[in-house]
Amino acid sequence: MTTDLADKTSAGVHDVAISPSSEASKETSGGGLLRLLGPGLVTGAADDDPSGIATYSQAGAQFGFGLLWTVFLTTPFMIAIQLVSARIGRVTGKGLAANVMEVAPRWAVLGLVFLLVSANTFNIAADIAAMAEALSLVIGGLNHEHALIFAATSTLLQVFVPYRRYAPILKFLTLSLFAYVATALMVNVPWGEALLAAVWPQVSPNADYFLMVVAVLGTTISPYLFFWQASQEVEEMNQGKVDPPLRNQRKKDHPELRRMRIDTAVGMIFSNAIAFFIILTTATVLHAHGVTNIDSATQAAEALRPLAGDFTFVLFALGIIGTGMLAIPVLAGAAAYGVAEVFGWRASLEARAPQAAGFYTIIAAATVIGFGLGFTGIDSIHMLVWSAVLNGIVAVPIMAMMMLIVSNIKLMGHFKARGWLIGLGWIGTANMAVAVLALFWSFGHAAL
Repeated sequence: MTTDLADKTSAGVHDVAISPSSEASKETSGGGLLRLLGPGLVTGAADDDPSGIATYSQAGAQFGFGLLWTVFLTTPFMIAIQLVSARIGRVTGKGLAANVMEVAPRWAVLGLVFLLVSANTFNIAADIAAMAEALSLVIGGLNHEHALIFAATSTLLQVFVPYRRYAPILKFLTLSLFAYVATALMVNVPWGEALLAAVWPQVSPNADYFLMVVAVLGTTISPYLFFWQASQEVEEMNQGKVDPPLRNQRKKDHPELRRMRIDTAVGMIFSNAIAFFIILTTATVLHAHGVTNIDSATQAAEALRPLAGDFTFVLFALGIIGTGMLAIPVLAGAAAYGVAEVFGWRASLEARAPQAAGFYTIIAAATVIGFGLGFTGIDSIHMLVWSAVLNGIVAVPIMAMMMLIVSNIKLMGHFKARGWLIGLGWIGTANMAVAVLALFWSFGHAAL
C-alpha cells in the first residue's frame, strides 16, 4: 500500500509539473524563456534565409544606412500577423489552409496554395544555389555537388526524423544567425550616423529606392511564414505537451496565449534584428567603398573579403549555409501543409512516411524541383524575382482572410482577436497591399 501511495503521489506531482498553469509559473524563471521559444523563434529565423540575406545586403550596399528604418517599421506588423497565424492554429487545432477553406471557396484556396507552392519552390531553388556557392567559396568543390548534399539532407531529415526530435534541430539552427551579429561587430561601424539614419531617414524619391523598400517589405512578411507557424502550433499541440484546441477551453486567459505572444514577439524581433545587422555590415563595408550592386548573398560575402578580412567573409558565408538549412524545410514544409490540408491528407512531421505519403511527397517534390532548377540555367536573381511576384499575389488575400478568421467568433470562439491585434493586423495588410501594388508598378515601369 505504501508503494501504491508513493506511486500515486509521484503521478500527481508529475501531472502538476506538466500542467499549463504550472508551466506558466516556471516561465518567469531565468531558464523559462527558452522553454517558451519554439514555433515563433524558428519562423522568425527562417525569414532570414539566403534570399533574404541577398535582399538586405543589396539594401545596405545600394543605399547605405538609408533603409535601416524599414526594419523598425515592419517589426510591429510582422509580430501582429504572425501572432494571428499562431493563434489560428492553436485555437482551432487546424492549419491555415484548412481554416481559409472555411471562409473562401475551395477553388480559390487551391489557386492560392498553388501559387504558394510555386513561390516556395523558386525560393528553395535560390536558397540551395546560394548555399552551394557559399560552401564552394569556403572549401572549394563543385556547386552542383554541394547543392545535392543540402537538398538531400534537408529532405531526409524531414521525412525520417519525427517532429519531436526535428524541432530542437531547427531551434538549434537559429544560432547560425548570430554570425551576422558577429560580422557587424567586427567592422568599424559609425554608430551615430547609422542610428540617426534609422530613426530619421532621408528618403530618396526615386524608383530604385521604392523598389528596394518593397523588396525589404516582401522579404520580411512572406506567406510561407503564415502557413508554417500555424501548422507548427498544431504540431506542438499534438505532441501532448499542452491541452487540445483552445476553442474547447473555457478559460479565456489561457497560458498558451501568453506563451505564443512571447515566442512570436521574440522570434520576429530576432529576425528583424538580424536584418538590421546585415544592412549595417554591408552599408559600412560595401557602400562606403563604392560597392553598390549585390546580386546574391554569396556575392555579398565575396565582396566583404578584401574589405573586411577573411574571418568576416567566412562568418558571412557560413551564416548563409546555416540559415539555408533552417529555411529550406520551412519553405518545403509550408507548401506541404497547405496542399495536404486542402486535399484532406494527413499533414504532420511527426507521422511516418507511409502514414502521410502525400504530405512528404510535396516536401520531396518542392525540394527536388528546387534543386533541379539549378541545372536549367536560370540565375538566382530571376528565381527571386518570380518568388517575389508570386508571394505578392498570395500575401494580401491570405492576410485578409487570416484577419477575417481570427475575428470570427464561430471559428475562434471566445478566443477571437480584439483590440490592438486586429488594428495592427489590418494596417499591416493594407501596407502589404500598397507594397505589392508598388512592386507590380515597378516591374511594369522597368518593362517600358
